[in-house]
Amino acid sequence: IVKDTGRSRGESVVMEILATCDSLQYNAKHARKVLKDRTIGMHLLRMKKLKLVYEPLGVVGIITPWNGPFVLGVDYSVQALMAGNAVVLKPSEVTPFAGALVGELFRRAGLPEGLLQVVVGDGQTGAALVESGVDKIHFTGSTRTGRKVGEVCGRNLVPCTLELGGKDAMIVCEDADIERAARGAVYGSMFNAGQFCCATERVYVNRAVADAFTERVVEIANELTQGATGAFDIGSMIWPGQLDVIERHVADAKARGAKLLTGGRRTSGLDGFFFEPTVMAGVDHGMEIMRDETFGPVLPIMSVAGDDEAVQLANDSDYGLSGTVWSKDKKRAVAIARRIDTGSVCVNETSITFGAPEAPFGGRKSSGVGRAHGKDGLRSFCHAKPIIIDRFGLKEEHNWYPITDEKRISFQKAVKAIWGTRLGRWMS
Repeated sequence: IVKDTGRSRGESVVMEILATCDSLQYNAKHARKVLKDRTIGMHLLRMKKLKLVYEPLGVVGIITPWNGPFVLGVDYSVQALMAGNAVVLKPSEVTPFAGALVGELFRRAGLPEGLLQVVVGDGQTGAALVESGVDKIHFTGSTRTGRKVGEVCGRNLVPCTLELGGKDAMIVCEDADIERAARGAVYGSMFNAGQFCCATERVYVNRAVADAFTERVVEIANELTQGATGAFDIGSMIWPGQLDVIERHVADAKARGAKLLTGGRRTSGLDGFFFEPTVMAGVDHGMEIMRDETFGPVLPIMSVAGDDEAVQLANDSDYGLSGTVWSKDKKRAVAIARRIDTGSVCVNETSITFGAPEAPFGGRKSSGVGRAHGKDGLRSFCHAKPIIIDRFGLKEEHNWYPITDEKRISFQKAVKAIWGTRLGRWMS
């Protein structure tokens, strides 16, 4: 994994191994209970019984990106397999070896041959998989490619889950713990060299504490180490093309008046695709760095007058994957979190929703469609089939033919009795 991604061993253990082990164990422990048949009481049709059964869809195509090639391959394959499906996994061509390792893991675990197959290739391979007649597509990647996948799935009437890009906002209130918030901002933006869909990509900090917060962020960012061997904090970019995106965003911000506080260029003295940990201030929404996904170790900070302005700016985005709120008043923070138009929010913590298998994970707006993880995510790999069963076996139902005037009148009286009175509505 380290060879494929250029990430440090420490980050690889946390992001890829720890999270994978937790996903395996959590789903092994809970999948049977989540997917078991359920009997649901009928509120009106008391003479019937409703049984809800979760059936496998068939074959699930899973397409994973290069920023988490091992954990995403295992995590979604595990959910699809435990839901009873077969899997065709297509890892990114940028990290093919870590992706192929997923297939080797399941083979060595004794999974029946062919139940999970790994196909390695570029975008043409992915397009072929989407068009291949599978019963669901689970895609994680860019918004642009996700739209294409969604269009094909819509045309073929194949269900899909799309986990796409993000531009996560961090809101720092004037009563926040500045030290924790500053450290959270640096970690949330620099983890995996910023190549994380839930990375902190923009900060809105209350004007009263903006200077103190920004100063501490710069200090912490300057303490980070970069490298390719031994112990270090931040590794290289996984895909070299991302360096061009990062440089374009930084240059655009500088040209429009943003202030570069630290970093801002490719790292000298290291062979590979390295970019310095970068912090910028004086930014606004006219800049690419506040609108478009940067996907690199860059943190733009903008001061705001208060909560309302912070929420308004946080929602002024095409993306809506995750976000964070920082305040010592947790009720206030939760109230702010409710107002942010995004898939999930963390309070006084970096965006860790993906790492919580109990929590449904997914985005809004251009950040995706559908959910993974939690009960909803696991059940999304199934067809929820309702089976309604007659309980008493009467010779006929009152609404069956012939529909006489007597029956019609009795139905009208029933409608009025049930929904035309407060008592009837309460009882129903």
